[in-house]
Amino acid sequence: MSEVLNSNTEISELSGAKKAAIFLVSLGASASAEIYKFLSDDQVERLSNEIARLESVPSSMLTLVNEEYYQMMLAQKYIAAGGIGYAQEVLLEALGETRAMEVLKKVQMSMVVKGFNVLQKVDSNQLLAFLQKEHPQTISLVLSQLNPMQSANILTELPPISQVDVMFRLAQMERVNPETLEAVERVLESRIDFDASASVLGGVQQTADILNMVGQRFEKNILSGIAKENPDLASEIKNLMFVFEDVINLDDRSIQKVLREVDNKELAMALKTASEELKAKILANMSARASEMIEEELQYMGPVRLKEVEEVQQRIIDIIRRLEEEGQIVVAVGTVEEQMV
Repeated sequence: MSEVLNSNTEISELSGAKKAAIFLVSLGASASAEIYKFLSDDQVERLSNEIARLESVPSSMLTLVNEEYYQMMLAQKYIAAGGIGYAQEVLLEALGETRAMEVLKKVQMSMVVKGFNVLQKVDSNQLLAFLQKEHPQTISLVLSQLNPMQSANILTELPPISQVDVMFRLAQMERVNPETLEAVERVLESRIDFDASASVLGGVQQTADILNMVGQRFEKNILSGIAKENPDLASEIKNLMFVFEDVINLDDRSIQKVLREVDNKELAMALKTASEELKAKILANMSARASEMIEEELQYMGPVRLKEVEEVQQRIIDIIRRLEEEGQIVVAVGTVEEQMV
């Protein structure tokens, strides 16, 4: 949905992402493209979405956003030259007390070093040696800032009881207040990104991403431990650990075993939103006659609700998980366990 900003819109009403989008629009496509080179994929996607939603931005808003950016750059320059005290003194004289304190607050938060990003470059063994001495909550917070494979490498080296505790805390983590972050910063002798209220960290999806990497032996133990504390949470994590499109990563023998337990009409429904690559792989593992029937069913299938498609896909995922638990197929792909073989 597009968004129209008018002259009555207050700059204080805009999110940081919205201001960044407006700022990039004011720079033009060429300059914005250069800035994009220094952003992560998530940041590029978020900014692009914000820009796409902008239908009209009044010149007065462009001016206000650019002024705020300029003031923050000046404040950073003053801080670098003489510290917070010097920056505050200069800004108070230039902008007045209210505006100066607003700018300083924003700058202090934007200048926080992304310390946990630095940790992604640290050797896993060194990081593990440090984390083994820390509280499970601290470990879960650190894992929330690493990539899934790095987190998985560390997780598999922790004692089993710690694995469960850490992942349970990570799965329940949603927002962390600044005081907690500051405490972890002191422990790590570093800093982490946070905004005025709270930072979004961890959560069910990230827990699932990490568990996807640790291998079946660790996964079962951890999920079993979490299930004892919170069955619904364990189920939610498990459901996120394998999505229908991941079927493409199964070997042909496993796909054939799954297909034996899936009704052709349901399979056709499940393939309604599947990628062409996944459709091709599944059809290649069926007889010529069965493949023709599925293609015919897809061709003449009318519009269906996305919810219905997703329900059918989830039933197939449940079959895959059951076959995996029974040892009939192997789902884990590219796990830590496989890398250590």
